[in-house]
Amino acid sequence: MPQPMDAYETYDATGLAELVKAGEVTPTELVEVAIERAERLDPALNAIIHPNYERARRLAADVDRAAPFAGVPFLMKDFAGEEAGEPYHMGVPTLRELDYRPVADSALTSRFRAAGLISLGRTNTPQLAVMGTTEPQLYGPTHNPWAPGHTPGGSSGGSAAAVAAGIVPAAHANDISGSIRIPAAMCGLVGLKPTRGRVTMSNADAPIGMTTESVLTRTVRDTAALVDAIAETSPWWPAPALECPLAEEVGRPTGRLRIGVWTEAFNRGEVEAGAAAAAEHAGRLLAELGHDVETSAPTEYSSAELWELARTALAASAAAEAARWTDRIGRPLGEGDVEPRTWSMIEAGQALSAAELYLVIEGLQAVARRALAWWDDFDLLVTPTNPAPAAPHGDYLKRYVSGLGSAFTRPVNVTGQPAISLPLGWPDDGLPRGVQLVAGYGRDDLLIRVASALEAASPWSHRRPPGTL
Repeated sequence: MPQPMDAYETYDATGLAELVKAGEVTPTELVEVAIERAERLDPALNAIIHPNYERARRLAADVDRAAPFAGVPFLMKDFAGEEAGEPYHMGVPTLRELDYRPVADSALTSRFRAAGLISLGRTNTPQLAVMGTTEPQLYGPTHNPWAPGHTPGGSSGGSAAAVAAGIVPAAHANDISGSIRIPAAMCGLVGLKPTRGRVTMSNADAPIGMTTESVLTRTVRDTAALVDAIAETSPWWPAPALECPLAEEVGRPTGRLRIGVWTEAFNRGEVEAGAAAAAEHAGRLLAELGHDVETSAPTEYSSAELWELARTALAASAAAEAARWTDRIGRPLGEGDVEPRTWSMIEAGQALSAAELYLVIEGLQAVARRALAWWDDFDLLVTPTNPAPAAPHGDYLKRYVSGLGSAFTRPVNVTGQPAISLPLGWPDDGLPRGVQLVAGYGRDDLLIRVASALEAASPWSHRRPPGTL
């Protein structure tokens, strides 16, 4: 009979945790298998840029066995989620030259660790996490396990590639314009952007409120349980309370829902046929499950005002990130420290006056209220996650700059709604297509219910990229 570790990559995080609790494997055994897979598979992926396997071994030997994910291997994205004593570079050469290492864990990192997760290291990300593809000049591109030479998406691309390859069953991710959902779609994973304020960011919460912390996984139950483990309501952006943990919503009935399906890009860009087909397939599945499905979407998602305000807010966020380093390294990050595309965003943000930024925040709140009115009549919106599948490195970067990558995801960061990407599109070209579900503000519970129903109707967790078994 095969032993559990002979099939490590077939287990999700919940399944591995159950093995530990049952005494069938030890945390040390799990970590050793994960390290072996990382050493074997990552040289071709370039997903893990700061491995620390000896620390992982020490943590596994001392983990609290009562924790919900005791001993489960994990990875932290190299943006937010600072770890005491570990390299923290965010794709910035200056920070690597200085060998910058935080002196304390972030609040988020502490919650991951309290859940029993064992981090093997940190994953690759575009510089300052500002792109929807993971191709930083500092560490080089991360490759999609489904298609070497293609992007895994971004900015959580390193985390997505490692999970898709079965190195770890789950990894840290965050999302300011689609950075959880885009790589989830391109790598055939589940990626939930929770409601704004459901998971406190790091040690503080940005006043613009477009960024959310979460995870990338292969199953809905993992996503639900891991978000439960790190959920901590923000005092700045308090999310509506949930009636019960998200893990208890898996498999619960949804009732009959009114659902809108939309396949036209909200920024009016082109949408590849396979991406649209995946969303239409999801719509048919939902109709078969007894829901009322029609063609509809919030018109405000396509408004020029929303897109312009979001671009300005992202530039302000980049400028703030650069300025944040003044106290840490004695000066802000400047033009000579970052890539030209990154600097152009920082410079645009630096040009804003305080009054202009205030008006941007005010405008974002107004446009979000107007967009949310659509949910007075509908329960759920279904769209493609991305307008196109994973593209070759370089090509996708050019297209992302024109706004292609976040054509369906960015409006949801403006409104603060929960959204989840599910791997429901599997055409013959071997490149996964993701489907985005968007629920009303605070309705993370409904998303998990519907997502688990779709997972049961059209399973995906058995799918593996070639060469990763």
